[in-house]
Amino acid sequence: MAQILDGKSLAQQIQSQLREQIQTLVPQLGRPPGLAVLMVGDNPASAAYVRNKERACDRVGITSFGQHLPTSTTQSELTQIIHQLNQDEQIDGILVQLPLPAHLDDIILLNQINPDKDVDGLHPVNLGRLMRQEPGLRSCTPAGVMRLLQAYHIDPAGQQVVILGRSILVGKPMALMLLEANATVTIAHSRSQDLVSLTRVADILVVAIGRPGLIAADMVKPGSTVIDVGINRVTNAQGQFQLVGDVQFDQLLPVVKAITPVPKGVGPMTVTMLLQNTVWSYCRRHNVPESLSSFH
Repeated sequence: MAQILDGKSLAQQIQSQLREQIQTLVPQLGRPPGLAVLMVGDNPASAAYVRNKERACDRVGITSFGQHLPTSTTQSELTQIIHQLNQDEQIDGILVQLPLPAHLDDIILLNQINPDKDVDGLHPVNLGRLMRQEPGLRSCTPAGVMRLLQAYHIDPAGQQVVILGRSILVGKPMALMLLEANATVTIAHSRSQDLVSLTRVADILVVAIGRPGLIAADMVKPGSTVIDVGINRVTNAQGQFQLVGDVQFDQLLPVVKAITPVPKGVGPMTVTMLLQNTVWSYCRRHNVPESLSSFH
């Protein structure tokens, strides 16, 4: 049976390290790290994600400066709020919770965030730093995947890695991080032909499509590692909601060497990397020596 890559357990370990780090630094720096999360409208999924992030901040000692804004908030009003947060010395990280209402342009708004406070790692400057292998704030989900691989001693160097999905949130930055780790990377997507011929040669398969149960046991290489980034809310036979990934977890368990579960796999690592990014920004803004700051 496959080794289950327990993202929840690893996230708890990292959060414990962050909490100790913050407790050490606050007396020296005079304040804790600060994270501002901006949410617009009443999307229930977004509200749940924001609550999860705020609870995680509390656990490690990051001050949360959440703002829940009405759906009617205009582009200019939100831009003004972001500019104020850019100038606020108490704030080390700014996150705009997506998706936004249809009348708001998320690309323009995300580009207004100071790159050094962009804890989602989505600003063009931070994506450019990733491309150039320079220090910077990294996209949270792919960074969480890399930490999982590292923790379980799964070295991508020299491995054939196939990524399903080419989004700016996961697929593209994931490919860059794996290239930096000396993997041979293929990105597949909705226009890729003969998907099975690609997935079956992958030593490491990263699936970030958003289609429940897309990957069956006969689509993977025996002995491979499967990272399931998908989080899909489906109704089971009893009429109850449950979260499932993009792979058929139970069918893959006897076939692969290692696999992430859904939930408790990549999801907790994404939130933890957001905290990690906030602390890293806090340390950089206070010129904390690299030996005392976080691992980027």
